[in-house]
Amino acid sequence: MRALLDVNVWVALFDDAHQFSDRANSFIETRGVKIATCPLVENGVIRVLSLPSYGRRGGLPIHVVRERLREACSALDHEFWPDDISLRDDALVNFNRVQGHNQITDLYLLALAVHRGGCLTTFDQAIALASVHGATVRHLKQL
Repeated sequence: MRALLDVNVWVALFDDAHQFSDRANSFIETRGVKIATCPLVENGVIRVLSLPSYGRRGGLPIHVVRERLREACSALDHEFWPDDISLRDDALVNFNRVQGHNQITDLYLLALAVHRGGCLTTFDQAIALASVHGATVRHLKQL
């Protein structure tokens, strides 16, 4: 099953000082791992790692982050998933299970993973499977 890595997993992969860097690298080094990205995730990785306030030394130049992302996707079994679903679709999501605004991105990424037959891979431990119709434990890998 292809893994849609969320932004924080990518950040941990690119930042050896990240508290979960070992977890992210162990996962990505798993034999046969297949990954996916989407525009939301790619944009988020570039944005977070280029923030002037990121880390002790500040963010990386945008072109450096973009190139690292490009190289990683080329080196791995990667597939790009377009953002082609909508949270307006009642058949896709159950907003009665969403606790607040902080869950919207996770909700969307889980719904995209279910739609594509993959799994959202994240450090987040508070994603409610019931918020996405058809989501099962196989659609969510918590590192």
